[in-house]
Amino acid sequence: MKKLLPWAWAAALLSTLSAHADVKLNDNLTVSGYIAGAYTTYSPDPGTSSDSLFDASKAPPGAGDANAVDLTFTASYQPVTAVVSLFDFPGSALGLNVLDAYVTYDAGGGVTVTGGKFLSYLGYESFYPTLMTQISYANGDFLGAIPGYHSGVKLDYTAGSTGMGFAVLDSVYSPYGYNRGDGELKHNAGFEGYVVQKIGDVTLWGGFGYDTKGNFQVHSVLTLDVWLSYQLNQATSVGAEYQHKDGGLGAKGYNWLAFLGYNFTDKVYSAFRISGEKLSDGGPGFLKYTVGPAYTLTDHLTVRAEVSYYDYENYTVDSATFFGVQALFKF
Repeated sequence: MKKLLPWAWAAALLSTLSAHADVKLNDNLTVSGYIAGAYTTYSPDPGTSSDSLFDASKAPPGAGDANAVDLTFTASYQPVTAVVSLFDFPGSALGLNVLDAYVTYDAGGGVTVTGGKFLSYLGYESFYPTLMTQISYANGDFLGAIPGYHSGVKLDYTAGSTGMGFAVLDSVYSPYGYNRGDGELKHNAGFEGYVVQKIGDVTLWGGFGYDTKGNFQVHSVLTLDVWLSYQLNQATSVGAEYQHKDGGLGAKGYNWLAFLGYNFTDKVYSAFRISGEKLSDGGPGFLKYTVGPAYTLTDHLTVRAEVSYYDYENYTVDSATFFGVQALFKF
């Protein structure tokens, strides 16, 4: 299923960002979706500022999926569930994408088997803008450690507060563009796995991704990802993540983040984040400081803002400021 926020602090955020609710079409079919639109700016020093208004093709660095449209259909015929989602970046040349396209079989006893196209296990921050706590991602500008969608088969197991999973994929990282693998195993098989444990209000997660040497790479790729989250109280949550990626020269390094989320009221929330990224062998890196307040207008509409400051090293600019305002409608 879709990758959601870490268990320990999902409830705190979702009390501020309105809950995602499927619309029932009949006894077996539901539909859900969202529209995200934003104004974002990126001002480097030295350099020329860039901005975007509801146009993903002109979005500045770090904007992530600030402008996106999603429509998801779920068909449930227990013990089988099928999911198909359509996704678009408004203004982007990528056009309409089929993101989720998979079937899951519930074998009982906490075991599920899924085949098709689905989202990577890896990453503390959600792929979906409606489940993010701010507009931009903490890292990924240089290293790209967290993959998006890929195709394959995965086996997942949950028992109480423990979960684990393993996936065999056509590739972990797409060589042919956004959310598209190479469609083969013999040239570049990929593997992912994870273990998660919830202990009271603490969630501990560890996982990996591995691409074998393929026809589009000169080096195998190994990514390690660990994160934890802790719900201090009803209003306050914290989290931390560390990722290491070794994809050879120019694609090796690490990144990290530290996160604090706070609910001021049932409608006002803010994220506070510090993150960093560094490529090996003298490559570029940065420290990033982020504040992201959000306000829930209705059960289906949320507005949020973000200010982030980058402090670069070994890069073409010394520093930069990111600013954005985003509206999120979901059903």
